[in-house]
Amino acid sequence: MPIKYTYLFINVGTILVPFIFSFYPTLKFHKTWKAFFPANLLVALVFVVWDIIFTKAGVWGFNPDYLCGLYIYNLPLEEVLFFLCIPYASVFTYYCFTLFFKRVALPVKPVTGVVILFLSVVAMFNMGRLYTSVTFLALTGFLVFALLNKQPLKWLPHFYLSYAVILLPFVIVNGILTGSWIEEPVVWYNNAENLGVRLLTIPFEDVFYGMLLLILNVGLYEWFRQRQASGTAADLSV
Repeated sequence: MPIKYTYLFINVGTILVPFIFSFYPTLKFHKTWKAFFPANLLVALVFVVWDIIFTKAGVWGFNPDYLCGLYIYNLPLEEVLFFLCIPYASVFTYYCFTLFFKRVALPVKPVTGVVILFLSVVAMFNMGRLYTSVTFLALTGFLVFALLNKQPLKWLPHFYLSYAVILLPFVIVNGILTGSWIEEPVVWYNNAENLGVRLLTIPFEDVFYGMLLLILNVGLYEWFRQRQASGTAADLSV
């Protein structure tokens, strides 16, 4: 029998441990909230608008049996919270990797170039599939921007490492949301708008949708941190 608050429980379960450990003396992630929350708000606004459009177009939708029943336009409250809870847990993980792994030996430019090539080729041959084309082209655009700018290249190695680790909880969370281990999916997808390739019950595109969501959060988070650090340095020099 469907559990009405399943999606809400998933959101809470995702953010709870990272939130508690944000105050751990060795980590002090809460000290960077002034960078995280503005970054997250900007990215969440983009993804919520994207979500509203794709929900209205029937690219995906939501099973009301697993929801609390509160909606913002055509999105369940839980879907909006998803864009806070998942990025919070993920940026927290990324932040921990930057603390404990000062240097990541990764050929970031070749790796990024391969990803760009793969995404652009798949997108080019699937322009009629909305989820595939929009996601892959958007991520391609950001990665091209990252390659052309020095600042993203400084944090991309840590992002790639943390995202590789995040993929395990990603499979668990998205697996539940798309119907693994429960009777019906919480979030359903129109296969006419994606490749039709599933990892368990997870659309293949979700891997790159998740990467886009998190890389934008990390990118803006680092941008705000740099601006704040520059402002502090300027104040101290006065």
